[in-house]
Amino acid sequence: MSFRTLALLAALASPALAQAAERECAQSPGKVIEVCVFTKDGQAFYEVSKGGKVVLAPGAMGLSFAGEGQARYSAITAAKRSASDTSWEQPWGEQRVIRDNHSELTVSLAGDTALNRTFDVSFRLFDDGLGFRYAYTSIPAGQAVAVTDDRTEFKPVGAYDAWWYEALGQERDEYLYKQTDARRITLAETPLTMREKGGLHLSFHEAALIDFPSMLLAGNGAGTYKAKLMPWQDGTLAKKTGAFTTPWRTVLIGDSAGALADSRIELNLNEPSKIADTSWIKPGKYVGIWWEMHLQKSTWGSGPIHGATTENTKRYIDFAAKYGFDGVLVEGWNKGWDGDWIANGEKFSFTQAYPDFDIKAITDYGKAKGVKLIGHNETAGAVPNYEAQLEDAMKLYESVGVSQVKTGYVRHSGTIVDQDGRQQWFAGQYMVRHNLHVAEVAARHKISIDAHEPVKDTGLRRTWPNMLSREGARGQEFNAWGDPTNPPEHTVIIPFTRMLAGPMDFTPGVFDVVHGKTELTRRGQSTIATQLALYVVLYSPIHMAADLLENYEARPDAFQFIRDVPTDWEASKTLQGQVGDYVVVARQQRGAKDWFLGALTDEQPRKLSQKLDFLSPGKRYEAQIYRDGPWADFRTNPGALTVEKKIVTAKDSLDLDMAPGGGAAIRFKILD
Repeated sequence: MSFRTLALLAALASPALAQAAERECAQSPGKVIEVCVFTKDGQAFYEVSKGGKVVLAPGAMGLSFAGEGQARYSAITAAKRSASDTSWEQPWGEQRVIRDNHSELTVSLAGDTALNRTFDVSFRLFDDGLGFRYAYTSIPAGQAVAVTDDRTEFKPVGAYDAWWYEALGQERDEYLYKQTDARRITLAETPLTMREKGGLHLSFHEAALIDFPSMLLAGNGAGTYKAKLMPWQDGTLAKKTGAFTTPWRTVLIGDSAGALADSRIELNLNEPSKIADTSWIKPGKYVGIWWEMHLQKSTWGSGPIHGATTENTKRYIDFAAKYGFDGVLVEGWNKGWDGDWIANGEKFSFTQAYPDFDIKAITDYGKAKGVKLIGHNETAGAVPNYEAQLEDAMKLYESVGVSQVKTGYVRHSGTIVDQDGRQQWFAGQYMVRHNLHVAEVAARHKISIDAHEPVKDTGLRRTWPNMLSREGARGQEFNAWGDPTNPPEHTVIIPFTRMLAGPMDFTPGVFDVVHGKTELTRRGQSTIATQLALYVVLYSPIHMAADLLENYEARPDAFQFIRDVPTDWEASKTLQGQVGDYVVVARQQRGAKDWFLGALTDEQPRKLSQKLDFLSPGKRYEAQIYRDGPWADFRTNPGALTVEKKIVTAKDSLDLDMAPGGGAAIRFKILD
């Protein structure tokens, strides 16, 4: 649902200029951000300023195509300006109502090759950043073209640190971030976050990634970062037919890390929902047959300790019904898991269950208790096999009342085999098309998708709101068997890096972080308070209580917060934060007055004073505080937890005293 609060869609300049202009500029609505476009020495450039200071030095623009040389651009031949100030409502999300207030500049550029004879570049300027994209509208219908280079450059002015990992690794995006001088970047995945020595923060990403390869950024060692697209096997980057537009290249610009986290540019650059009735798309919390396999207490494959049995699933359903969870995820229910399933993904069936799993009996049992079965489709990257069964699978799930499906693509990046036997990258154009196809088919059957090993999020949840959440980063499972496991700084880095792309299914809530291990880097590196805070800090409309059921019943004090915390929000605010050091986030429950707060620190103990001025003035709240207990430490005493209550108002402050690797989780329950 969307509604117009104010629209200013007036063209402020003639679409065709009498004479070719040398330079065209536009400013954001609050005159905070300015972009200027010009041509020089046969290249097209853009330059970005904030508050009158150049932030991005002139960077090149444009695409190159097979069959012709690199175009030389001679002039801007036309310019159009417009502005828009609207608001729209998310069916679910971290913020219910989102304001889209931007200025727009579209310029036409003249080149000297057939496909670059003329193309448009559109800039949308917000007070917290911008997006720009290319439109090749003069390519005749039916003409096939192949993109061989994306010439887009980003040139930050000043000395920056960056948080990044090497792109095109075999494990996709499941790597720990490293902090370095930005000039040391070789090839980085996006979102790519940087901090200038004076405090300015930048993040580079893209929006509305549809039928185009994912963008990476290659550094030249001197502060220039050039777009690199995940290629097809023949080296072609993108294959298009007729006129097309690219995804938006996005730049978030903020004076703090929190300003990046609270930007909504990513969503605003996507099209409105293509699903007219979204009432069936439900956020929520779930438990599941998952962590027990990672701990090797049961197996995905059939056998004496098979996890996905009718009996075991009913046990989880009983637990979910007792404690107020919406769903139960079951992995390993379908045929194909026996043996080396990663190498033999074409053997997976998405409609045939193992004999000890009765899907109809289970969904009927869950329906009687108000708990839904969450489906699981692990493909092992055998995409043609999945697509051949996709329609039948979704029909089956719809018929038995499964309304959410977790997908998976556990295969080394660059080895996904398509229908022609060619090997593909996990986020090249082939997989971008596939991921969207899955969402479209699922939507026809009123099924939502939680994609693991996914193409990164680029705000498409606005257009396809059944794309509920994604993984796309190093999640909780690495705390079961990783070597090393996730260090404490990981969850205070990703709120300002990976999470800028969109929701993440991190699967928090593990209380027994040690799980029998003695070596620190082979078990979870957090406190229980940290695990609770993750439900607020790491946004997802669906959150898992990932631990074994008996561990929750053994700690009812901590478990109460997981039972209470919602996953759908009226408003969200990043109150404090430094990338890699600490973060404090507050969110207001959608359709209610309660607020929830999550705070995390790295391996250093930290005491922060937090004002509560985000609460409603004149109202009293009961602060239900879950904090690190005496002598808590992720290394030696992760289970220490103190639960206490205080009466507070918006005029008060609270001290957040966090242990090493610790955190705090607070529910502010309104009293008045």
